[in-house]
Order: sequence, then C-alpha cells, then structure tokens
Amino acid sequence: MTFLKMFGTRLLSIIPTLILASLIVFMLQRLIPGDPANAIAGEYATPERLAEIRGELGIDKPLWLQYLSWIGNALTGNLGVSFMTGQSVTSLIAERLPVTILLTTFGLIVGVVIGLPTGVYAASRAGGRLDRILTSAATLGLALPNFWVGMILILVFSITLGWLPGPGGPLFSSDPLGSIQSMLLPAVALGLVGGAEICRQVRSAMIEDLGSDHVRTLRAKGLPGMQVLWHHALKNSSLPFLTIVGLQISRLLSASVVVETVFGLSGLGTLIVTATNQREYMVVQGVVLVMAVLVVFTNFIVDMLYRVLDPRIK
Repeated sequence: MTFLKMFGTRLLSIIPTLILASLIVFMLQRLIPGDPANAIAGEYATPERLAEIRGELGIDKPLWLQYLSWIGNALTGNLGVSFMTGQSVTSLIAERLPVTILLTTFGLIVGVVIGLPTGVYAASRAGGRLDRILTSAATLGLALPNFWVGMILILVFSITLGWLPGPGGPLFSSDPLGSIQSMLLPAVALGLVGGAEICRQVRSAMIEDLGSDHVRTLRAKGLPGMQVLWHHALKNSSLPFLTIVGLQISRLLSASVVVETVFGLSGLGTLIVTATNQREYMVVQGVVLVMAVLVVFTNFIVDMLYRVLDPRIK
C-alpha cells in the first residue's frame, strides 16, 4: 500500500469518529441542567415569551431534527449565534482559538524540554541515585494539579519577583508579542505535568532498548556512550515518545480550560466556562466540537508519523 493510498484510507476512517464525537457533544450539552430560554428572558418571563425564545433557538424541535440542523450548518462553518452577544460562534472561536493553540504549543514545548532529557539521563543511570531523584521528581510532578502550580508561579514570579506579567493578557490578534509574554507562566504550569509523564515513558522505553543486543553490539564496537544513548537508543525509542507526545496534546487541550481560567487568558477555556454558566448551547457545542476535531486530527497526524518513522507498520 502506497503512502498516499494509506493516507486517504486513514483520512476517510476518521469521518465516523467525527460523527460520533459531534453526536456525543450534542447530547451531553442537552444534559446540562437549566433552560437557556430562562437565562435569556429572566426569572419572571411569561410562558409565551419562553416559548417564543425556544422557537428562535430551535430547541422546541425534536432532538434528531436539532442535531441534523446543527451538524448541517456546522459543515458550512455556521456554528450558530451567541444569544448573549449576538456574535457568531464561529467568529468567537476564531478570536479565541489562537490563544489556546499557542498555550498548548508552548506547554508541549515545556513538557518535551523537561521530560526528554531527564528521561534519557534517568535511563542511562537506571537504579542509581540520579535515576531515583529524577523518577521521584517525575512522580511528584504527576501529582501536582495544574491550577495549584499556576497559582504558585503567579505568587513567585509575578507578585513577589515581578519578572513576568500576572493573570490576564491581550488577544493574539491585537497584540501578538504581549499575548506570547503573558503565556510563559501558564505554559510552564501546563507543561510540568506533561514533562513528568514524558520523563517516565522515555525512561521506560530507553531502559528496555539499552538492554538489547544491538546496543551491546554498538558498545562492543567502541562507539562513544553518548552517541549510543542519544543517536541510536533514543531513535529506537521514538515511537513510544511520539505516542506520549500525541496523548499529551490531547491532555493539554483539556487542561488548558483550567489554566486559562487561573491566568485569565482569553482562550477557548474561559469562553466555554462563561458559555456554560450562561447556558449558551451553541457556544459550548461549537467550542467542544472544535476541540474534538483538533484531538482527532492530532491523533491522525501521529498515526501517519508512525508510518513515516517505521515503514513496517501497516
């Protein structure tokens, strides 16, 4: 099977996944307590006014008709309109999405920079004092909540030392440099847990590979230890590393909701929290659908990279 044919086959196979994801998003939103018509009209609205609002929102129709209407419009880029602001959901998401993408990217970079070298060095000294220190630190990192780490970073680096800006920040579209500066602390808060997980997984994969016959052969031929470690052993552990990176992207997207709220960033996280509190069905559905699509296509890209790194994978 050629790569292009395999690419097309895998691309078509994600369509049922996207349909299922959209259906789950639609149904879960309907389980949220409360009536959006009450949120719009107020506590003392008449039944006639409530019925009128439900008709305008389309939530008086059967669920299957609501779903077909919503998903049909979504395929054309129309995710509805926010009934609180009157702004289209698509424009709201387009305005906030760059913040979440940047935060997730920076968080992933922080996780890789922390986790990859520590995992390699821990594996090279398996059972030693450095290995025990690094694995203990990684275990502690996995146990630390992102929001707690974020608050500590704000207290130390923003309030006490004044080195970096505190909570809040401009939109990327209006001030790209200011937006990037405001994401340094949130990226660290987001990436520490990912770095701990990468460290543990890389260490496990490297220890197994360092004990293999081909590594012993390379060492017997006189290759420098660092070359064996970083070039050969790490290359052979690339598939487990790629797997954990792909999983981390999905985790970082979901964790960004909490981190954005702690740091007051204007991303998809704060948008979905606000929309949920206001019972804005259309906004919540649109945001969750976009995040689900991002996760599905991330997994698709990782799957394709498997086949690039190891052509034996079918």
